[in-house]
Amino acid sequence: MRHGNLFVISGPSGAGKGTLVARLLDAVDDAWVSVSVTTRSPRPGEIDGIHYFFASDEEFDRLVAEDGLLEWANVHGCRYGTPRKTVEEHIANGEQVILEIDVQGAFQVRESMPDARLIFIEPPSLEVLEARLRGRGTETEDVIEKRMKTALLELSRKMEYDIRLVNDDLDVATSELIAYIDEQAESN
Repeated sequence: MRHGNLFVISGPSGAGKGTLVARLLDAVDDAWVSVSVTTRSPRPGEIDGIHYFFASDEEFDRLVAEDGLLEWANVHGCRYGTPRKTVEEHIANGEQVILEIDVQGAFQVRESMPDARLIFIEPPSLEVLEARLRGRGTETEDVIEKRMKTALLELSRKMEYDIRLVNDDLDVATSELIAYIDEQAESN
């Protein structure tokens, strides 16, 4: 039986984290992705409890006050957090727990759970990143500009991660991610 682990996957918005995590879930039987709590409004097609737990500011404040979040951060004017209890239960059950969170949250997790492995997903270039964000068709020009500025800050911290994967070729990045998760799960 494999040992339960916590993997934090972060990188700029548009780097392909969600796509890589979806592929990882199809390939790694004992992987489980934590669903974050957020104060932002749902995007079209997002379902409460599946993509995020959508919470009011008051509900989020209560979770923070009760130490119910493993980490939380303010990102693009909205708050996001990871429910502590479910993450700890899944690790204890021997699962490979995946958190897809921002850079601020990644380092909070590392402080409270030093054994967490941090994985940074980066785009091949800033130009490709901007094209991906525009290609979504869901963000305004102001939001794209804000995400690009945030991307520069996030990229400046990539060397603090345990591993960095460039998502240029999706199949290669997927294989590298799966190999790293499997290696860590089997080495404990």
